[in-house]
Amino acid sequence: MMSRFALKIPRPYLWPILLALAIFAASGAQRLATPDLGFQFSKDKLAHFLVFGLVATAILRTPKLKNLSARSLIIAALITSAYGGFDEFRQSLTPGRSVELADWLADTLGAIVAVLVYAKWHGYRRLLEWSISKQDCDSKSVPDSATNNPK
Repeated sequence: MMSRFALKIPRPYLWPILLALAIFAASGAQRLATPDLGFQFSKDKLAHFLVFGLVATAILRTPKLKNLSARSLIIAALITSAYGGFDEFRQSLTPGRSVELADWLADTLGAIVAVLVYAKWHGYRRLLEWSISKQDCDSKSVPDSATNNPK
């Protein structure tokens, strides 16, 4: 009898993995389409800053690092920076792509800013952790005083 292999990744770890896979796929493309944002600025560096900031935030939200200690912030930023370096190296193997130190610096800076903002700005953290599950909506939509069920 053949056994089935099921890979079960807990949801908090799934987001950083999916983001890393998306970056991996995009890095392998010979040409990337970038939108015109209507202002003079390096769209490439802005994209690196934002995407790798998102990766760092996703890593920081994993259960092992969610305590927001200085150690957790450093680990999330270092993992993201290392992945950014790997991404730049990988681009050197792709025809039509080149390695840019400035891209890796944008990756690293995006990671550092993102983990600091996530750790220090409580409103931003609450926004990212806001749940819209049916149970949350049901319990928040009707105040206790409006129900006939006293607590």
